[in-house]
Amino acid sequence: MISPAQPGQTGRSPYVRAADYVAAALIFLQDNLLLREPLRPEHIKPRLLGHWGTCPGITRIYAALNGLVRERGAEVLLVTGPGHGAPAVHAALWLEGTHEDYDPGLARTGAGLRELARRYCAPDGFPSHLSPAVPGTLHEGGELGYGLATAFGAALDAPERLVVCVVGDGEAETGPAAGAWHSNKYLDPVTGGAVLPVLHLNGYKISSPTLFATMTDDELMSLFRGYGWDPHIVDVTGDPPGEPLAAAVLDAHDAIRDIQQRARGGQAPQRPAWPMIVLRSLKGQGAPAEVEGRIIEGSFHAHQVPLPDVREDPRQLRALEAWLRSYRPDELFDANGRPVAEVLSGIPEGGMRIGAQPAANGGRLRHPLDLPSLEPHAVPLPKGPGTATASPTRVLGGWLADLMETTAARRDFRIVSPDELASNKLDAVLAASGRAYSWPVEEYAEDLARDGRVMEMLSEHNCQGWLQGYLLTGRHGLFPTYEAFAAIVDSMANQHAKWLKMSREVDWRAPVSSLTYLLSSEGWRQEHNGYSHQGPGFISNLLNRKSTVTGVYLPPDANTLLFTMERLLDETGKINAVVAGKHDAPQWLDLDAARDHCRAGASEWTWAGTAAEGGDPEVVLACAGGIPTVESLAAADLLRRDLPDASIRFVNIVDLCSLAPADRHPHGMPDGQFRALFGEETPVVLDFHGYPSAVHQLLHGRPRPDRFHVRGYIEEGTTTTPYDLLALNGTTRHDLALTVLRHLDPYSGRSRQLAAQYAHRRDELRRELRRTGVDPAEITEWTWTG
Repeated sequence: MISPAQPGQTGRSPYVRAADYVAAALIFLQDNLLLREPLRPEHIKPRLLGHWGTCPGITRIYAALNGLVRERGAEVLLVTGPGHGAPAVHAALWLEGTHEDYDPGLARTGAGLRELARRYCAPDGFPSHLSPAVPGTLHEGGELGYGLATAFGAALDAPERLVVCVVGDGEAETGPAAGAWHSNKYLDPVTGGAVLPVLHLNGYKISSPTLFATMTDDELMSLFRGYGWDPHIVDVTGDPPGEPLAAAVLDAHDAIRDIQQRARGGQAPQRPAWPMIVLRSLKGQGAPAEVEGRIIEGSFHAHQVPLPDVREDPRQLRALEAWLRSYRPDELFDANGRPVAEVLSGIPEGGMRIGAQPAANGGRLRHPLDLPSLEPHAVPLPKGPGTATASPTRVLGGWLADLMETTAARRDFRIVSPDELASNKLDAVLAASGRAYSWPVEEYAEDLARDGRVMEMLSEHNCQGWLQGYLLTGRHGLFPTYEAFAAIVDSMANQHAKWLKMSREVDWRAPVSSLTYLLSSEGWRQEHNGYSHQGPGFISNLLNRKSTVTGVYLPPDANTLLFTMERLLDETGKINAVVAGKHDAPQWLDLDAARDHCRAGASEWTWAGTAAEGGDPEVVLACAGGIPTVESLAAADLLRRDLPDASIRFVNIVDLCSLAPADRHPHGMPDGQFRALFGEETPVVLDFHGYPSAVHQLLHGRPRPDRFHVRGYIEEGTTTTPYDLLALNGTTRHDLALTVLRHLDPYSGRSRQLAAQYAHRRDELRRELRRTGVDPAEITEWTWTG
């Protein structure tokens, strides 16, 4: 038995009926898109992909926002968080003509609709979620939980912008979404725009009820009031007349403008309760209520494809035809398949269309940063390498403070960090811009400011989402965090890398500023936090992403860090990780040498080695990272003293990806440069900041990669001293010198004597530090004597 479809989709406007119809047709049909003949199996796609369940809610939200734009001229950017709700967005973009603007093949005709259906979920076409190829989008929604934080990032420093964010009730169960509700406390109503969240409460995720669906209205109101919102519940499950959602959106816009006008008039509310909407709808609203005893509309059976066997099952085919005809497509589209005037009458025109929002293609709004000079911040080395000490991040902090000053008027640069700015010795920026916070704080606090452009919250997910939204709408930023906890946003970084990769393949998308992580508090110096804070794996994660959109940098001192950051903040279209120390450490290169070194990616430090110019040395001693540079130079110092006749070339690597062959990574150094540094048969002892496997992965394809003996973090750690942590992982200066000896002349009496001496001294130092609790002065006060 097949229950009849709802006759005429009673209570739904022509626009909503048309949008729902198109969304359903994209999922099911490859031909006969407007049902001009009876539906047959060959009209059905061979693969049915997509998610119908959230589509009817999104079409209603889009319709309400169209009304807001037409009536008020609001600048609306739509972020849709629910996964795979793309058919509804495609339907709206097709109806408003934005699809046609970008691709005439998707014209508002029957042929254009057929082409859109052909491309949806087809090879080389549109995926079932939103992607960079879809106009008006900057968040794909394929991975749940990140929409709301991204929406807030898009609203920052855009005072006229209203970002409407659809949050699915399944998505709302995720940790990132839960934390993102607190973003309202960081939004300045004077300098920022507004975010209007719409919690789409349709009751079910893939096979069970959502948590929010089991809550009463009182519980929902209490929850969101506790978050600081002013929630309004709108129920459209029965398609009530009068378009209550449209009215709620207008009321919310009134409340937003009231908050902004009061704040901009000098009377900012103490705790502005921004409006939000809880939209109750039926899951898959409009689909058949029941087919062969299985409830569809209003159940999880409508989540994906409600009639999965429609091509083979005549009963499901009849149900689908009845469902689609219930929208009365003959009333919605003319003989050529064009939407009729009654459908189009509520859609904004030209640049006011939601899909044509300029901020959704933020690269076109981007202006390069006015980067301050590096010279006033550079560490001088008048007496040569190793003769000055400095904290690299503290030096960088001074330069970033200047950058905050130069961008104060334009307000297009922000720093996001999980409450770690001062810990990472970057707090100089707070003299130029306070920590953003818009709610009153009664307890003692420092450097808080409503209009601050430093954003600190103990949620890496929120920081990532804020920064992505900010960058994707044409601005710039930096994400400093503890190295070990960058891995919390591994998945978000993966998704952003995919977005950037796909954006490069869309000719109308302009590149946006690169997302740069500054990873400090690195694992080799986490003695008081211990094993939990010893994790350099974020580097490995990035190296598995598309090489055209990723970079990893390990500046060995303050001046190389300055130049690296200057380059990356001027760059577009990439994700970069920069690992830098925060503790005082020896400085190796003056600013001019640092520039040359960074431009090369890796270079020989002739002052540190003993190899003669020209010809191959006996061994190459190489390093990548601040701590590995110190230990490798200390090992070179030992060998210069004890084995002065050995021929050792010293190489430092600042751009890790330069190790890769040039045909596998755009940063890969040419073969000639690689041979000049590492030879072709020469053994190489390489001390690396992270997991050794990351270097081996990059070296694949280089000549004789087996001759590279990589030392690095091998997952050995505890709460201990820096030298002991190095010893646990076999990366002390003594371990490195021992490894070099094995590749010089391991059978000579002198080599055996030195090897025993270095091993003995390493073990002595470890016994001593266990007795005293600190590293011996021999380690902490070591200076370069070469």
